[in-house]
Amino acid sequence: MLYSVLDLAPIIQGGDASLAFRNSLDLARHVEQWGYHRFWLAEHHGIPGIASAATSVLIGHVAGGTSRIRVGSGGIMLPNHAPLVIAEQFGTLESLYPGRIDLGLGRAPGGHQEIARALRRHLGSSDETFPQDVKELQSYFLPAVPGQLVKAIPGAGLTIPLYLLGSSDFSARLAAEMGLPFAFASHFAPGQLHKALDLYRGEFKPSPVLDKPHAMVAVNVFAADTDEEAQRQYTCLQQQFLNLIRGYRQLLPPPLPSMENKWSASEEIQVNRMSRCSVVGAPAKLKRELEALIAETGADEIIATAQIFDHAARLRSFEIAAGVFEEINKDLKN
Repeated sequence: MLYSVLDLAPIIQGGDASLAFRNSLDLARHVEQWGYHRFWLAEHHGIPGIASAATSVLIGHVAGGTSRIRVGSGGIMLPNHAPLVIAEQFGTLESLYPGRIDLGLGRAPGGHQEIARALRRHLGSSDETFPQDVKELQSYFLPAVPGQLVKAIPGAGLTIPLYLLGSSDFSARLAAEMGLPFAFASHFAPGQLHKALDLYRGEFKPSPVLDKPHAMVAVNVFAADTDEEAQRQYTCLQQQFLNLIRGYRQLLPPPLPSMENKWSASEEIQVNRMSRCSVVGAPAKLKRELEALIAETGADEIIATAQIFDHAARLRSFEIAAGVFEEINKDLKN
């Protein structure tokens, strides 16, 4: 089983985007050494605590500072862009870092409706045109033919793996129809996880790029040397989700001793619902929870994310998780 990283380039309270970018690159360098398969960055806009809006630029920064790990998007929100532009951007990345670039695609705007309008989505593309946009994008990576007027240069003839991302059954169905890998955003929207995975596997059609389904499950992973410390670090994410429920966003906050008296009963239920796909604990507890999640979902790949305020604690979390993933893989082989 593959294990990978989804990074949101968090901007912490007291920090800025420059610090977030340095931390993301440092994290990528470490997880490369710890055996993670890929390092993805997500396109979000207008969110104070997330610095990865210019996703392609940041992918180039991370790929340039690492040597082996695959680097890509989790994902590019395709309706925000002309498919030709994305083909050119990722054709450029693949030309710079051959064999290491992934292109994950989503259909949401990555921000609120005012952001969507500012991104000029009204000019043509929308979530309704997403299937056509994906097919158009694919066409730009095919070898150019004589007389072809519109070409991606660079891009044409390059092998850049495409992945469809989603938090509902829409992209699951499209990924199955097109024979593409599928990643479910269960780290913040786990509600339709099983429905989407069942649909994807049940309707999958083999394609030239994939002969059987490849399902990726995004999981919040908070690991530490003790269960108590892992739970304390987990309060960073709980606060972030709580603020989202309350209708405002802020920079990633530091951890709290506990969430007691920080939320109402209904807010706690909502946060727990959003964060259901989370594993939190020291190695032994982490292994039990990951094994249960893998058995429950049949995931081919876990993509781990962790909104942790302290960079050293975030590194330690991914280091511990890497050891646990290796143990799980040894068990699976036996």
